[in-house]
Amino acid sequence: MPEFALLVLVIAAAIGFGVVNGFNDAANSVAASIGSRAISPRNAIILAAFSNFAGAATGTAVAITIGKGIISSETWLSLPVTAAYLILIAALATVIVWGTIATRLGLPVSISHSLVTGLAAAGIVVVGREAVIWGVLQQIGVSVVAAPSLGFIGGFALMVVLLWAFRRSAPARMRVVFSRLQWLTTAFLAYSHGKNDGQMPIALITTALMIHTQQVELWDNIPWWVIIVSALAISLGIAIGGWRVIRTVGMKITALQPIHGFATQASAATVIEIASRLGIPVSTTHCATAATMGVGATKRLSAVRWGVTRNIVLAWVLTFPICGALGWIIASLLKVAF
Repeated sequence: MPEFALLVLVIAAAIGFGVVNGFNDAANSVAASIGSRAISPRNAIILAAFSNFAGAATGTAVAITIGKGIISSETWLSLPVTAAYLILIAALATVIVWGTIATRLGLPVSISHSLVTGLAAAGIVVVGREAVIWGVLQQIGVSVVAAPSLGFIGGFALMVVLLWAFRRSAPARMRVVFSRLQWLTTAFLAYSHGKNDGQMPIALITTALMIHTQQVELWDNIPWWVIIVSALAISLGIAIGGWRVIRTVGMKITALQPIHGFATQASAATVIEIASRLGIPVSTTHCATAATMGVGATKRLSAVRWGVTRNIVLAWVLTFPICGALGWIIASLLKVAF
């Protein structure tokens, strides 16, 4: 296949990846507001789509980490162009397959961790273990535990503070107040998702362009159309709607009122925003789900449906071996074919 055709294929697959990201990962940004019935599904999705677009269009720290932090620019440029594109195609195929399956099952999984795992596995197949920057992978591995832990603690702590601060307020009044405030936290969480997970298609398309042009300088001035197209892809995914994921996170983990939804979204978005500024790819799924668990646990431990959360955590854990195996298999088949 001609090199330019491979470039077009990578860009098309990256856009498809953005859509899959939108209807699985980004569904978490609206789950709490829909689950608490603070915002109608239609309004929540429209708000999230615009906010996610804004997040994806601002800041590229995470895109740079994905694009030249898992596999270095020097490695990308030292490879034959076809071999470099095959790594990207294998990683993208891995995420699209796993993300689609998980969404069909209603399982909120980490699209960012799926991509990182698939990219590393494909790189090892094509180049060898030396292709991967293991120090960055270790940092991402730490975030796998740290981000949801902080989400849980943050959700629990913020909920305790809110319950104490408004302990003498009328429930009806609080419902009105926090229903309105959830417009802000829904926008904040969607924005933070765009600024973190929304950077993934940007990273992949820019890497493909760098390989095509052999110009590392692209990372200093990412083309504006790459950012716009990537942001639109994720916003389209949200508009399509990952309804099964929304039901799992917003309705099945624990019963949510507007005050709970506010605490869930505020704590998760804060963790994601901090990680985005540090250039660390984290999972919106992990943060939002863990925050929901933390908020639910303030009622009583039995208020959280631990059977549902067990399935979610199992999906988180299985993401790594499944995506590693998919990345390995797809890259191996492509290597033989090309």
